[in-house]
Amino acid sequence: MNSFLALSGSGGIFPVLAAFVLCVVLTLFLSIGSILPEEDELSGFYLGQRRLSSLINGLAIFGAYMSAAGMLGNPGLIALTGYDGIAYVLAPMVAWSVLVLLVAQPYHSTSRFTIGDSLALRLHARPAHLAAGITSVVVCLLYLTAQLVGAGTLAATVLGMDGDGAQRIVVAGLGLLMVLYVIIGGMRAATLVQGIKAVVLLATGLFVVLAVLSEFGWSPARLLDAAVLRSGFGDPFLEPGIRFHDRTNKIDSVSLQLAFVLGAAALPHVLMRIGTVSSGRRARKSAAWAACLVIVFTLFEVVTGLGSAALIGSKSIAEDAASGNTAVLLLAEHLGGSFLLTVVSCVAFVTIMAVVAALTLTAATSLAHDVYGATIMKGRASEKSELVVARLGVGLIGVAAIALSMIAQHLNIAFLVSLAFAIAASAILPALLFNLWWKGFTTRGAVWSMYGGLLVAVLLTTLSPAVSGNPTALLPGTDFAVFPLRNPGLISIPVGFLLGWAGSVLDRRQPGGADYTETEIRVLTGAGTGRRDS
Repeated sequence: MNSFLALSGSGGIFPVLAAFVLCVVLTLFLSIGSILPEEDELSGFYLGQRRLSSLINGLAIFGAYMSAAGMLGNPGLIALTGYDGIAYVLAPMVAWSVLVLLVAQPYHSTSRFTIGDSLALRLHARPAHLAAGITSVVVCLLYLTAQLVGAGTLAATVLGMDGDGAQRIVVAGLGLLMVLYVIIGGMRAATLVQGIKAVVLLATGLFVVLAVLSEFGWSPARLLDAAVLRSGFGDPFLEPGIRFHDRTNKIDSVSLQLAFVLGAAALPHVLMRIGTVSSGRRARKSAAWAACLVIVFTLFEVVTGLGSAALIGSKSIAEDAASGNTAVLLLAEHLGGSFLLTVVSCVAFVTIMAVVAALTLTAATSLAHDVYGATIMKGRASEKSELVVARLGVGLIGVAAIALSMIAQHLNIAFLVSLAFAIAASAILPALLFNLWWKGFTTRGAVWSMYGGLLVAVLLTTLSPAVSGNPTALLPGTDFAVFPLRNPGLISIPVGFLLGWAGSVLDRRQPGGADYTETEIRVLTGAGTGRRDS
């Protein structure tokens, strides 16, 4: 971090801060200007009236999915661990085949606004909505807290902020800004932020990649040789074993990869974006566009990570930040001085803003539509009252996330993101796939799967080394870690699917499964798509 402190001390802080403030102001004005009169309707606030094209929605899905962890953390991991980092970064790309082939079009055809709507098309409405709503809020809140903590850490690194108060101001400012965006413009404003983020992230990533390759005469072989030389590991840098060197770590790697691969296809804020186009075919195309962009940017991350190792050195990166999260910033400063550092820093801020906007809107939608409208009001809530609750929910979720992130500002909360993915894979994905593709699925199966997957994932994480028992844990001074893996996915995901199957088979109220007729027609033909908003 010393280089950034020196930069801020020499006046370099002002271009970064000025550029970021300008970006924030322009985005806010664009968000306000994008609002249409019908945005007061539920469909407008939740889904932007389903008017987006496949390409624009694909950009927005990419913008909602690609977090600061992807932009900063993944290249840093590659720079420090070589082959193990590359394998970790590439594996989640598989998730998009699940989303494109099995989820996108049938989910769009069966859902009005939320995951609960898709389940309630054939299952009992209240328990399905409540389970889906609670699970979605938990996933979004975990992910949201991690993003805001990352925002505070990034601000401290780039702007040279040493005091807790300054970091908390940045966290509160970003959180309240996103609350303002979403309350004012709903999905349309969130789409604007996500679209801008996607374009600038891809453009910046491409520029950094080209700059790295130019340093090595456009030769990938020379880049690899230099990365191996300056990694400190030699040839083993491009072999398995640096990060996952024993049996437990290797099993933990499999568990983590499984959670990311399957969880990415069931993240509530990604699924909500599926509904912002007019047809299931366009939903599938949107997911395909997003998948292509994720693959392209993942390749950018690989080159950036290797370039950081080659030009900065793995040891220097680790000395600056043990997590490797400053590798991209160090690389940007090396390649382009304070100008490129300013650009990359602003892109990182916008990246966090876009993901926070998506998560805030999705959690508020689940609260208003699933918990209030479908459960408390038993489906009899007026659109006006539900819209009021949704806007209040945006504020409630935002304040809760800000409070949690301030409490966790100096804690190791890296496990929150992996836990969010594990819950999505263990609780949401089993219920979603069973509901769309299994005739024998029942309400009891959905409830058992969602609550069971959620509870098992949280319980195993609580009893894992991620929370206690070692110096890098959330609570390093205590030790109640009886579960050996840091991520519960290897256990909780099969349990989620097993509970969904067992609950359905043992359900005497719906023997043979809930009525699958309408769901099957929608899944196979797309009939009725987009007609449930009326």
